[in-house]
Amino acid sequence: MLMRQMRQNTKIIMLITAAAFVALMVFEWGMDMSGQSSGGDLGRVGGTTVTVQAWQNTYRGIYDEVSRSQEEPISSQQNREIEDMAWDEIVNQLLIQRELERRGIRVSDEEVLQAAQFAPPPQLRNEPSFLTDGQFDLQKYQAFLAQAAGDAVFMQQLERYYRDVIPRDKLIRQVTAGIFVTDGELWDEWRARNERIEVSFFAIDPQEWIPDSEAEVTAREVEAYYRENRDSFAVPARAEVLYTVVSKSVTAADSAASLARAEAIRQEIVDGADFAEVALRESADRGSAEMGGDLGTFGRGVMVPAFEQTVFTLPVGEISEPLLTDFGYHVIEVTSREGDNVSARHILILVEREDEAEFALLRTADELETLGRDRPLQEAAAELGLEFQQGEITEEFAILPGVGVAGEGQDWIFQDMEGPGAVSPVFETNEAFYMLEILRQSPGGVQTLDEVEPDIRRMLQARKKMEAGLERARTLTADLRAGAATLESVAQGLGLTVQSTESFTRLDRVPGIGVRNPAIGAAFGTSVGEVAGPVRADGQIVLLRVESRTEASRAEWEAQLSVQRTQVTAQLRQSRLEQWLEGLRETTRIIDGRAAFFRAQEELADGPQIPLAF
Repeated sequence: MLMRQMRQNTKIIMLITAAAFVALMVFEWGMDMSGQSSGGDLGRVGGTTVTVQAWQNTYRGIYDEVSRSQEEPISSQQNREIEDMAWDEIVNQLLIQRELERRGIRVSDEEVLQAAQFAPPPQLRNEPSFLTDGQFDLQKYQAFLAQAAGDAVFMQQLERYYRDVIPRDKLIRQVTAGIFVTDGELWDEWRARNERIEVSFFAIDPQEWIPDSEAEVTAREVEAYYRENRDSFAVPARAEVLYTVVSKSVTAADSAASLARAEAIRQEIVDGADFAEVALRESADRGSAEMGGDLGTFGRGVMVPAFEQTVFTLPVGEISEPLLTDFGYHVIEVTSREGDNVSARHILILVEREDEAEFALLRTADELETLGRDRPLQEAAAELGLEFQQGEITEEFAILPGVGVAGEGQDWIFQDMEGPGAVSPVFETNEAFYMLEILRQSPGGVQTLDEVEPDIRRMLQARKKMEAGLERARTLTADLRAGAATLESVAQGLGLTVQSTESFTRLDRVPGIGVRNPAIGAAFGTSVGEVAGPVRADGQIVLLRVESRTEASRAEWEAQLSVQRTQVTAQLRQSRLEQWLEGLRETTRIIDGRAAFFRAQEELADGPQIPLAF
């Protein structure tokens, strides 16, 4: 999750003020903007060289950030993702720098002085020495700044920071200028989240309702569809593989050890130890541990079900028995509870492999790699008592049961151009170590008409059945609206049952109907007591009756309007920035020479390189 989120935010990370440190690494330590470089060349962005040193510095910064944010060591798969993120960040930095120069955006001495006095770097706003009652105190910061004025090195670093950040802030304002959200748009967004209705409905499956004889598909129709949509039948290159897995899953013994530790911690508190001190010392939830395990006050629907059930039933002040959730074992104390709100604190003990099991796991992975160098995978796995199975990896999809995303294996097959019979090194994901052997490969291309004819025929027939079903259902709706029948009687005549929903909004997923489809839209456009339909909904034909409606409160909307406007505007600004940056990428010649460079380095060293983080 963390890696995915960081990857999605990479484009914007480089535009906000926190990017200044990375920018200094790239532009001052690893690159001469005149085009001269040090440490070897790794690629180019437009006319600017990307050096190995610049990439290494950025890589190390991200690597350290990810390491601090997770308990588990970084896997080789994560490491590959961090390498790509470092490259993307450097590219983004250089694109932004080029744009700053093209637009002639500069910063004056006065702007630097004003920013230093009144806009401290974000990372300093959480510095304990600058806080008063938990809030950033500008006067304390300004007093510190006055004392630090004699430190030439610090002041130079601060000045470089602002000379980098302020132009970027100006650039952001230029790129996102003109974004405005009307009150009408904000009201529509509020209403979509807060207006609620309840409906009764039944759904017809047209594939069963309409006989095949009423939806025949001709060969000419199949051929015409294939010609008009030929590109949609392109398939990626694929490889059938044999693979074996060394799972990182915890064992029953690991779980028992974690439970024993949680029980011992609970007993320590019951015997008189201070809960907050034990939480600070023992809890794996470091965010709450720093506050003595305090989770604050929260309502129902916030925590996972087992945790919620415990905090709403556990007597106030009592220490719970260890509770197992997907996060680990929790020792919980409810500090107060009133109605549907509860205040609680907890200590989290992760379920982790014990040291002996961890060493055994790593030893097995090492032995597998050694055996795989000169043996088929099946023999190597058998030697270690490991099972093996077959799977498929394509250029577009690389998920294997027990492995997860096999990105390194995918690169090994399609980028390193390995062929049938080749046995891979041992790769690593968060779930497992794994090894591949290529059994068969097929190139990418476009499927022939003969190959896809059955699928096209089924799809076209399903379309015809849907259209015929909608036409037939319109007669039923006419009877309903004329009062000649009820929703219940029509359903009964079709051998169906009318279902009732709980209240839902336009954005909710409704069991039996779906989410954000024509049936949801029709329901909200229908008055209470009236019938809507027939409408398509996830392959079904739906007829429904609106039973109740709770209007969105305009007074509540007006009370929060300023906050909503800020949030929506920020989202639109981010979207605009992402599109702008993507446009720069598409119009700039970018050469990524990492693969060739590091392949050459490995050949020179006659072996794999040591990861850059070590």
